Amino acid sequence: MSEEKNATEISSYGKDTPVGRPDIDGRAGVFVPTGDFDLENTTTIRKGAGIVGYGNLDGSLTVYFEANRFDDSSLHKWEHKARKAYERMVMGAPTVSKTKIDARMMEQVGIIDGMGINLKHPERLTHWLTLSNVLDTGPEQSIVIWKNR
Repeated sequence: MSEEKNATEISSYGKDTPVGRPDIDGRAGVFVPTGDFDLENTTTIRKGAGIVGYGNLDGSLTVYFEANRFDDSSLHKWEHKARKAYERMVMGAPTVSKTKIDARMMEQVGIIDGMGINLKHPERLTHWLTLSNVLDTGPEQSIVIWKNR
């Protein structure tokens, strides 16, 4: 078992946070909002969103997100939302579901790349999905491998 870390050690831009927009199949961070993020009054990131991104040289984060606003059945599961946001990011696709944000507003809970998702803090994702009232959309395991490549 790894040593427990407090929130300030993992809740922002850290040594595991990829820097710069990744190329296709490259590594990016998987994030959830921290308590500093005003979830009730935001007009950007919706509850239950899959949030992925990378660090910027100025210490901020650029995040892409998908919350399935239009109830697409293929985006019901959280990992499908995260993958959709990841695909937009690596393709450089135009989207309104992107923002540059203070790193204190997000907590990195894992890594995503072209092969899948590796959650280092699945309990933090579970907390985010519970707050969002969509716990049933969460992944069954902390490692999600993309089946269709």
